[in-house]
Amino acid sequence: MSGSGTKEENVTGGPETGTVRSPAAATQRGQAKELRRLALLSAAAGLFAENGFNRVSLEDLGAAAGVSGPAVYRHFPGKQAVLGELLLSVSRDLLDGGLRVVTEAENPMEALKGLIQFQVDFALSNPDVIRVQDRDFGSLSSADQAEVRSLQRTYVETWVDVLARIHHGADVAGLRVRAHAAFGLINSTPHSVRHHGRRIAVKSARPILEQMALAALTSA
Repeated sequence: MSGSGTKEENVTGGPETGTVRSPAAATQRGQAKELRRLALLSAAAGLFAENGFNRVSLEDLGAAAGVSGPAVYRHFPGKQAVLGELLLSVSRDLLDGGLRVVTEAENPMEALKGLIQFQVDFALSNPDVIRVQDRDFGSLSSADQAEVRSLQRTYVETWVDVLARIHHGADVAGLRVRAHAAFGLINSTPHSVRHHGRRIAVKSARPILEQMALAALTSA
């Protein structure tokens, strides 16, 4: 209060400096920072897919996301960290989504169909990320490589567990081969069609991929 002989405190608990920063303003700044970070990851996916990780500079990333090259350091320690976050975030999303599908399914066949639909949706929505994973995985740091592999192994085993409940008594190694074959079918198709100069029509591609994957995974 005025006349108390002490400086008033602002909303953050510090001495008054003439600028009162509300929680709402701090939230807005945080949201803006997160949007810029996501914009950088989206730009990275496109640039890395088109040119390769080694041919893309921080300045290229910044320009594509609407910021300066040095501003990238406000969000990531360097270009390799951008690649790491790109592939790690996708791997986490795949695992979380796959586990959610299985948890919500009422039976193994429903779980398998849900996993297929989930993977097809990912492949059709993220062809750039798939290409980056295939080509630039070796450019990750050793720690990020290990974490991505761990996340993806767990995702594969989520599929294998469901397949084991459908193919009773089947060899687990064989079920794992089926799962990887299904990933190859689903993930390569959007890339191969786009690679030949045209973007795949999601509406027409989705049912074909889902039917083919289901047939391959459920055949005797």
